[in-house]
Amino acid sequence: MGFFTDAYDLFIIGTVTAILTPLWHLNTGQLALLNSTSLASAALGALFFGKMMDVLGRKAMYGIEVILLTLGAVLSAFAPSFGWLIFFRFLVGLGVGGDYPTSSVIMSEYSNRKNRGFLVTMVFAMQGLGLLVGPLVAALLLSSGLPHPLVWRLMLGLGAIPAASVIYLRRKISETPRYLIAVKDDAQQAAEVVSHLTGNLLTTVPDESVATQKLWTRRNMIRLLGTAGSWFLIDVAFYGNGVSSQLILKALLPRATLVTTTLVAAGIFLVAAVPGYYIAAAFMDRMGRKVIQSVGFGVMALAYVSIFLVPEIVRLPILFLLIYAVSYFFIEFGPNTTTFLVPSEVFPTNLRGTAHGISAAGGKMGAFLGAFVLPGILKSLGLSHTMGLLAAVSALGILLTLLTLPEMKRHSLEDNEEIWRAQGVSDSRLPQPTE
Repeated sequence: MGFFTDAYDLFIIGTVTAILTPLWHLNTGQLALLNSTSLASAALGALFFGKMMDVLGRKAMYGIEVILLTLGAVLSAFAPSFGWLIFFRFLVGLGVGGDYPTSSVIMSEYSNRKNRGFLVTMVFAMQGLGLLVGPLVAALLLSSGLPHPLVWRLMLGLGAIPAASVIYLRRKISETPRYLIAVKDDAQQAAEVVSHLTGNLLTTVPDESVATQKLWTRRNMIRLLGTAGSWFLIDVAFYGNGVSSQLILKALLPRATLVTTTLVAAGIFLVAAVPGYYIAAAFMDRMGRKVIQSVGFGVMALAYVSIFLVPEIVRLPILFLLIYAVSYFFIEFGPNTTTFLVPSEVFPTNLRGTAHGISAAGGKMGAFLGAFVLPGILKSLGLSHTMGLLAAVSALGILLTLLTLPEMKRHSLEDNEEIWRAQGVSDSRLPQPTE
């Protein structure tokens, strides 16, 4: 549910800034800071939780991130001033960032090669529901007749509910057997966990030498460039689109009310974004991560460049919204889901949390850049040139995907561990899986 709140918050903050601007007389700098603070702190949260889950264990850290998220959301609703609101948004970001490595790594380590892509992607797919619920809640509150000074507080505070609902369950989860074996060298406890969860005995123990792997090797750095770089690029586009959605829709529908633009955004999310998450999950273990990520970046680039090359599209709201929706679908059926999954698969167990945290931090810095810079670019250069910039970002994502990342479809995490022990194995290829 952390990803539900993450996506809910992504949309809601755009509406909250629209409400707060006249109420608190916010200037351009304050608006940018409000939009992007939680994104910057999410990078710190991802780094901290990713590292600590490798040091202290998956179980030790799981659940603390949603406690921070819940606390930050509740306190944001009661913020007495702009400064306090920024601080509480910082707490929200720490929790959101921490949820990326913890949830992905734990689900990946509990999954098998056959459906790991599906299971990890389904965890992330909760973001799709948050993208839908966010604008619906905003529209409901805006049309309720409640005063705006109360509405924005309710919008922020309601984000705490889904996160709070999973705190107990997360704190009760067992340590993953893979971590117990590869890092703690405790095969007996790992066998007990497997027996408790499945009723089966653990019979295969990975080589202990995996636990000695270091992060700063050539192979690791190439993969880290691929995972963190791809995540950075997609989040520039994804969060830039999300936070700027009200500005984009206002530019297309200048006479529309805030409620109208909010409902239009909800329609786009329902028709395009939400199906993208679940279709990606269904095909992740069939098509493969690299194919889905490359195709997603490619279609995004085509959608954005069409608006850049034919600016008149901006004057045709229906056509523009169609292209905008297509880009949203292939963000989800593409790099937004794969960048969450891949870092949990391509690094050895003792580095998995740290590497995923660095990758997620790269993504959040891209999100920060998109939220902080794109609204200004949109205002100064216009919509078509902004889309041209996003097209270039997407094209770079294709190159990174193809040149730096291995394909983990139908491979177990133990297949990947073999690469870290083997000598003379190509950086870009895994051994072929057996049937």
